[in-house]
Amino acid sequence: MCLPVFFTSFTTLAVVALGLKPQPQEPPHLPSLPLIGSLLSLWSPLAPYILFKQLQRKYGHIYSLKMGSHHVVVVNHYKDAKEVLLKKGKTFAGRPRTVTTDILTRDGKDIAFGNFSATWKFHRKIVHGALCMFGESSVSIEKIICAEAKTLCSVLSEAASAGHSLDLSPELTRAVTNVICFLCFNSSYSRGDPEFETMLEYSQGIVDPVAKDSLVDIFPWLQIFPNAGLRLLRKCGSTRDALLQKKYDQHKVDYSDHVQRDLLDALLRAKRSAENNNTAEIRDESVGLSDDHILMTVGDIFGAGVETTTTVLKWAIIYLLHYPQVQRLIQEELDTKVGSGRSPKLSDRGNLPYLEATIREVLRIRPVAPLLIPHVALSDTSLGDFAIRKGSRVIINLWSLHHDENEWKNPELFDPGRFIDSKGTGLILPSSSYLPFGAGIRVCLGEALAKMELFLFLSWILQHFTLSVPPGDELPSLEGKFGVVLQPAKYKVTATPRQGGAINEGETL
Repeated sequence: MCLPVFFTSFTTLAVVALGLKPQPQEPPHLPSLPLIGSLLSLWSPLAPYILFKQLQRKYGHIYSLKMGSHHVVVVNHYKDAKEVLLKKGKTFAGRPRTVTTDILTRDGKDIAFGNFSATWKFHRKIVHGALCMFGESSVSIEKIICAEAKTLCSVLSEAASAGHSLDLSPELTRAVTNVICFLCFNSSYSRGDPEFETMLEYSQGIVDPVAKDSLVDIFPWLQIFPNAGLRLLRKCGSTRDALLQKKYDQHKVDYSDHVQRDLLDALLRAKRSAENNNTAEIRDESVGLSDDHILMTVGDIFGAGVETTTTVLKWAIIYLLHYPQVQRLIQEELDTKVGSGRSPKLSDRGNLPYLEATIREVLRIRPVAPLLIPHVALSDTSLGDFAIRKGSRVIINLWSLHHDENEWKNPELFDPGRFIDSKGTGLILPSSSYLPFGAGIRVCLGEALAKMELFLFLSWILQHFTLSVPPGDELPSLEGKFGVVLQPAKYKVTATPRQGGAINEGETL
């Protein structure tokens, strides 16, 4: 027996003999160099989420690396992910501070990137209450989504009549934006509205710099040098903030304690209650009700709610183009369970399991945020068999969870049937390795709303149209561009009206 092995075995026996509990070791780690950390080991043409999945073959489900001076732990298995999100949710509830997100959120005064604190909990509680006001039982939110779905179908109908193919991206963005505008501001935009065009422009200007995973976030001292991405981010952030301020000022003028129209009203009510010291709870949290906090919270819901849902819709349509048989099965289900005499409603969800399964499969195979937003350990703790230091950044590789060969049969195959029971009439969850919206105290606040939008927009479109690739065009790529979200490449569709699928202009929503 060689000396190192002997001493290791002797130490283990001594620990057991003395009744001591062995101290957990830190996770296996990638090679690291001074200053740059593990960047050379991460240099790869592969997207980070795919590279992280491959690295587990060498380092295991949990391993660590250095991003500059930052200690990062990567989690690739659902059991460890659930320990982070659920079992030890509060311990891992922190968020990293980065240069780009600080610019975007006025130093973390939002919900998505804000650090875990009493202020954060209070804001999340207010937003959750406001969104519940528009929950699935609310007729108003269904009406606004259906109104946008109807407009979307009208645009497709016009294109079909003119014999044109269509890039659906701006139309989907406008439709989803209007739903979020209704929730946040109690307003909506018509096509071509200058304010809406400005909104689209600043949104892209924010998404692009944040999506680049800028070196300035790894090495903050690089801020001293000229940086075009940061200049663009600051400019677009200022444009966004001016628009939010305008909406906020309008709400303050016509605010009423007796009516809550939207999220801004809910935040204004909490702020006024704090100023009047109405309750001990709000009085204690009054530091979190500054104008900055209110504007960043609304901007957070607005920005995240549009980009994510629009992206899932675009992926769903791409997969319907690649798998026309799936599209036909959804349409047969719609014809049988809904018919052509009326439009789909939320109450139809239980009768349309194949459509629901298709949405689940899209969320599995192309998770909108493959790496979720990083968590931070707020104290020394453990994860599985490994010790985790306070301040460690924890990345949950959702791509690995959703493409785990031990959990999913043929994970690279698009198969909505995996979510359907053996009778073909009900939904199942075939694996616990499925967390499209995260879980725990940091779970996506807009999960219920997103599911409503995905169901209604897709059901309306597929009831009225069959989607196909324009003649002469290739099928759109299934490779995504990694950034804030996993963005599909641009593509066009041809929408062919279905027999009996004409839009009833007089239908009551």
